[in-house]
Amino acid sequence: MTFRKQLLFLVFLLSWKAQAQQTYDVVVYGGTPAGVMAAIQVARMGQSVVVLEPGKHLGGIMVEGLGGTDIDNQKDFQNSPAVGGLALEFYRRIVKVYGRSDEFEEVLRSRTKKADIWRFEPHVAEQVIKNWVAEHKIVVVYESQLLETPGAVSKKGTAIQQIKLTNGKTYRGKTFIDATLEGDLLDRAGVSTAIGREANSVYNETKNGIRAVTDHNQFAVKVDPYNVPGDPSSGVIYGVSGEPLGQPGSGDHRLQAYCFRVCLTNKPENRIPFPKPADYDRKKYELFERYLKAGGRLYRPGANIPNQKTDFNGGRDVSHNLNGMNYAYPGGTYQKRKEIIDFHRHHTLGLFYFLATDPEIGRLDPDLQKTWSQWGLARDEFTDNGGWPRVFYVRDARRMVSDYVITEHHVKQDNPTPVEDPVALAYWPPDVHNVRTLVKEGYAYNEGFVFGGHEWQPLPISYRALVPKASQCTNLLSASCPSSSHIAYGAIRIEFTFMALGQACGTAAVLANEKRVAVQQVSYPKLRERLLADRQVIRLEKTDAPAK
Repeated sequence: MTFRKQLLFLVFLLSWKAQAQQTYDVVVYGGTPAGVMAAIQVARMGQSVVVLEPGKHLGGIMVEGLGGTDIDNQKDFQNSPAVGGLALEFYRRIVKVYGRSDEFEEVLRSRTKKADIWRFEPHVAEQVIKNWVAEHKIVVVYESQLLETPGAVSKKGTAIQQIKLTNGKTYRGKTFIDATLEGDLLDRAGVSTAIGREANSVYNETKNGIRAVTDHNQFAVKVDPYNVPGDPSSGVIYGVSGEPLGQPGSGDHRLQAYCFRVCLTNKPENRIPFPKPADYDRKKYELFERYLKAGGRLYRPGANIPNQKTDFNGGRDVSHNLNGMNYAYPGGTYQKRKEIIDFHRHHTLGLFYFLATDPEIGRLDPDLQKTWSQWGLARDEFTDNGGWPRVFYVRDARRMVSDYVITEHHVKQDNPTPVEDPVALAYWPPDVHNVRTLVKEGYAYNEGFVFGGHEWQPLPISYRALVPKASQCTNLLSASCPSSSHIAYGAIRIEFTFMALGQACGTAAVLANEKRVAVQQVSYPKLRERLLADRQVIRLEKTDAPAK
């Protein structure tokens, strides 16, 4: 090989290595609302940042169907005063698209409770986010999944040096942020995490673990759960588990149900009729048929976001929340997760088709079927996936377990655990959807739902809940899997809270880099000063949390 060829080969090799191994001040894994806000904050503070998004879209569930934001939508309290910083800027950008900026500012000024002004269509949210990110020096790399092997994360002592992706690329950084809901970077980095419900005894809680009594979204009518009605020996119908309740208050591996936040429309020119899924089996929806026969009233779509569309959520006593079908998701392989997502899509599409077309449903409730037959998928949403969201709503998965754990005691009105270092404010009650549908006293019974009540108050989130144990990792923050118990996480898992946590993590990462200290050693006064300067809400002097 001539000297010139050797030189060209060396230049090529160096160029290839430079492309395959990138270095940034901050590496954000996950393009969720938390990840996007973390990246914007880092860029605004003058440091280099890359967002590694495992999928093909930025924005997480906000661009996958959750446009019915949980802001000012409850009669018992008004939580919009907790929205500040980058989260509030996001909503200002949303309302500008809809020509409602003046109205929005008046709502803020007068503290008017107007839920619809906070709502948006998925494709609008995605365009807002893409435009916003493009205004900053933020590198976004799609289809960037961590390797599933322990070699995905290389550490020197307690500091991550680099992470490796399935596409062969390697990314180095000074500080890393896990902004996924699955907590994969935490897991690969050797950080302690939890999946499922802790026993009440772990943190001396009252609402964790298996629920002795579930009142919220319990079956409104008595539904026989057996294949042969009245005969327990015949087994249970699809969607009902034959397992026992278990010991109330004990911990388990189980999770609240997931669902797709489906965007439907009844505008004929934009409607795609519900297709009949391959291998459709109406027997899998017998629970819904029996519910009607028992005198129940099934849910139906209705416009609740702009342009005659739905953010169609599960969560009723029977719905497309698939109780018990997601337990293997958080700790599963990428292939297992895909199988679970595909199953949820197939089953949910089948349910909608069943309600819109099945002759027996039409006989039992003609008005229900007429309504369902007038709705369908929105042609202008999720255009690369046939009008169906690409991912479902992961209500909780992994949670970090650090030296500081947020528990039910932090959310209580009476003698709450004080928080000395708040970086964001969660203004939502502990909210955990049903976990199982089983049999109790001969009828179908939902177990696990916790929501509302009059014992809670807004939760200031401690910075210490965003950092791992120093013995495990010193340059990693978690914006979406904070150190919290299962029941406390239910008060945190709202999108505007995740955005605030992303902003807090982005700020802390920059401060850690500037001072060359571990994330656990970031000066809280400096962090607080910067967050308040950027209009983050970390406390409220007065709230209207439900009075006793």
